Amino acid sequence: MKNDFILWPIILVNEKTIKRLLKFINIKPKLFLMEILPGIEIVDLALWLQKEKILVISDLHLGYEGELEERGFFIPKFQLKDVLQGVGKILKKIKPEKIIISGDMKHNYGQILKQEWRDVLKLVDFLLDNCRELILIRGNHDLFLGPLAGKRNVKLVESYQINDFFVCHGDKIKTIDPQIKNIIIGHEHPAIILKDKNKSEKFKCFLKGKFKRKNLVVIPSFNPLSDGASISKTGIFSPYLPDLSNFQVYVVGEKVYDFGKVKDLPTS
Repeated sequence: MKNDFILWPIILVNEKTIKRLLKFINIKPKLFLMEILPGIEIVDLALWLQKEKILVISDLHLGYEGELEERGFFIPKFQLKDVLQGVGKILKKIKPEKIIISGDMKHNYGQILKQEWRDVLKLVDFLLDNCRELILIRGNHDLFLGPLAGKRNVKLVESYQINDFFVCHGDKIKTIDPQIKNIIIGHEHPAIILKDKNKSEKFKCFLKGKFKRKNLVVIPSFNPLSDGASISKTGIFSPYLPDLSNFQVYVVGEKVYDFGKVKDLPTS
């Protein structure tokens, strides 16, 4: 997919801007956890499968700072620290038995950069300390993730199925058991742009809709170096998303905000 990365820290959501917008569009925020389908909750920028006790996170793109250095751009290294803090905040609320990274754990396509070796292994160690099993799903940026997964004997798969859930990265259509009811993908880095008076801001969001009569949930990027790809401006990357107009949009800040359907968004 196209790069939607920037070179400075992103504040995930400007709460004051959201609150001003809510006055005009009559949206009531929910608390930190919000159930969007039976057994599926939004928890910060991740999904929580309640019965299965599985946490699903997507698109961390660790090592992007190292790739910037290769191009001659030098910025303070905060990506891993922010990711660890973000995951740590979630783990104070829930105690998963399994954690799934649904693709693009690392960033560089063609090799494993030194920073990727270091940061991926540090994150893997942290996650393994906080769950019984860690599962890595291969994304389109993860062509060389195998050696890193092998270092910690972590399972690396193309997709993962449990009960009524099917999890994959979302860059390619996978063969799915007809009995599956829920599909979870990343890859899209969904975000929306909202205008407030004379300024506009971009907010990471979850998307919920249908794909061939199955529920489909799209997870935003957990990468703090990215503010996401606007679903109205950038175009759609995943083949699971031929038409977003009837998808529900959930923006995450200190709380979860249900913004209704894509076709009804107050955007311009």
